[in-house]
Amino acid sequence: MTRGKKLVSLIMSVILIVVLAACNSKNSGSSASDSQSKESASNSPSASASDGKIDTSKFVKISYVVLGDKPKNGQFEKVFEKVNKLMKEKINAELEWKWVEWADWSTKYNLLLASGEPIDLITVATDWLDAWNNAQRGAFMPLDDLLPKYAPQTWESIPQEDWAQTKYKGKIVIIPENDYTQWVNHGIFYRGDWAKEAGITGPITDFETLGKYFQFIKDNKKEVVPWDTQSNGIAPYIGFANSYTDMIELPIGTGIFPAFYAKSYDEKYTVTSPIFDDVFLKMAKMMKEWADKGYWREDVLNYKGDTRTLLRAGLSGADAHHTQTFASLRVQMDKDQPGSELEMFPFSATRKNLIELSITHGGTSLGAHSKNPERALMAYDLMRNDKEIYQLINFGLEGVQYEIKDGKRVLPAAYNEAKDAYYSDFWGGRVDKFEIPTDTVWDGISKYYAEYDTYKKPYPYGQFVFDKTSIDPELTAISQVIGEMGPAILWGKAGDPDKAVENFRNKLKTAGYDKVLAEIQKQMDAFKQQMAGQ
Repeated sequence: MTRGKKLVSLIMSVILIVVLAACNSKNSGSSASDSQSKESASNSPSASASDGKIDTSKFVKISYVVLGDKPKNGQFEKVFEKVNKLMKEKINAELEWKWVEWADWSTKYNLLLASGEPIDLITVATDWLDAWNNAQRGAFMPLDDLLPKYAPQTWESIPQEDWAQTKYKGKIVIIPENDYTQWVNHGIFYRGDWAKEAGITGPITDFETLGKYFQFIKDNKKEVVPWDTQSNGIAPYIGFANSYTDMIELPIGTGIFPAFYAKSYDEKYTVTSPIFDDVFLKMAKMMKEWADKGYWREDVLNYKGDTRTLLRAGLSGADAHHTQTFASLRVQMDKDQPGSELEMFPFSATRKNLIELSITHGGTSLGAHSKNPERALMAYDLMRNDKEIYQLINFGLEGVQYEIKDGKRVLPAAYNEAKDAYYSDFWGGRVDKFEIPTDTVWDGISKYYAEYDTYKKPYPYGQFVFDKTSIDPELTAISQVIGEMGPAILWGKAGDPDKAVENFRNKLKTAGYDKVLAEIQKQMDAFKQQMAGQ
């Protein structure tokens, strides 16, 4: 069959579907996003011309949603001027970055997807950005019919077993970041020089020792906040769950921190929660004690300052994030605070509780209301597979943001961070083949990677798609309770820990915690049977 005949058949099929839907909408089998895909495919400026070739005669702008604070020094615009020159030459399109800034990011991100705004491409994740919940709401367009034609390099490079982890109700809705090596397990960064002064001779591997470090700073570094942090940080919660239990996080979003975990890797299908475990009260009591001792600011719940900058200025003794951040921050600290010997306490170090990263920890989806789905996927195919475009987006301009020396990216001699720094926060399609090693990543990070490799366990939930239909109101209510009450408990500002935790748990119960737990367990039991049958 020729491509022209295929197009005619497709059009006739769409007409037939519309007629049938008009006769009996209740019998329609198409989802909202599936219908949107077909409508867009026939009406968008980049749909196929009658000769079967892709029509790019009309110039279009393609939006790409990323998470992060928009750069303000003008370098991003300079880099994307070159990116878009190439985009125009190759597909007659222009990329427009749309930023969801970190302040209240979870709410703003989900509201954007719920708004019906015709966004094109958007950064997604199944383990921290509620991708399955948003797919359930019809936020993404199915990609099965579009990918082979409009993103052929991406389609061919991703194996079918990886595509299997990106499907919602049998349809591909995510392009996974499956060819990029990273570790995003979380922990606390601390100054090795100050730890040695405090008499801590080995690596910090538990919160008790971390407390000794903070007390030393409080007693001996008068101008320093032991742990300068913000209320949106969740390190105490995930840290205690990781360090003092064998629980592993489930890919089910509940607002600012996850309420639902599996009991352990060996009991990966048994649902539980750190919140209703003794470990949560232990955390609340320790954090109240730390807050009373002044390990962080009194106004922590309202503080919005740049705490990482304060660490680099020698005004804070700790920071919290994941291994990839640490690998770069160590190099910055070696320059900013020579001899500081920044180290990391990975939360997994206490009990060797570490799960490998999901390939959908980062990814890209196509908005259900995209007006240019074909051209959007063509743009994505270039972002991921065109070396020049990829390296511009990820690294900036050679000679301004970096130079190549001995096979590594290094900062140019005239580089000024305030004036020349660049980032794009593109976390939806990175690939190892185009990465350039950099001297901004600490060589010593390999010792952490080697340690992780000795006890890591494979990610077990790649094909688990949670259906929240029957408990959507309860999940929303749980997320609201966590957002309203969680930060104060995590940072020791909720009063008596016993009463605060009891009240928190009661409010979660009232919000529908037991109903949600039962439904998750039901679906996890079904998933267990699914995996046993493979």
